[in-house]
Amino acid sequence: MNADSNMVEVLLVEDTTADAELALRALKKRGLANNVIWLKDGAEALDFLFGTGAYQGRDVVNHKPKVVLLDLRLPKVSGIEVLRQVKADVRTQTIPVVVVTSSREEVDLKECYRLGVNSYITKPVEFDEFAKVVGDLGLYWVLVNRIPEF
Repeated sequence: MNADSNMVEVLLVEDTTADAELALRALKKRGLANNVIWLKDGAEALDFLFGTGAYQGRDVVNHKPKVVLLDLRLPKVSGIEVLRQVKADVRTQTIPVVVVTSSREEVDLKECYRLGVNSYITKPVEFDEFAKVVGDLGLYWVLVNRIPEF
């Protein structure tokens, strides 16, 4: 387990390396990259969020990410299933989850909101616009948004 895994502010769950690297650069440009963890599949995200597998023993109650940036099309466990489990568990249901996906499917949008997603963003195709969107998301969810302590 990474010693800094209890200090995470942004959990980026993205399997496409180019998109993840662009998101990390955008967050760094906004001064938000110090406490970002990038995970590449849904199973790893669930292990991190629930303190299982490689993250066994991580304090999931007192050290929640300020936001999860979640792709839908992930290997092993889909983003929708990650969202379902996060929002169904009392330990994690207050963590803001922002879906950042290339999916423009109305069925995905509706299902994510039915499950309790906090925001649903379709990835802009243009490089600069994608970087701006991710940077703005990071600023809002890490610095502006307030979540209650339970």
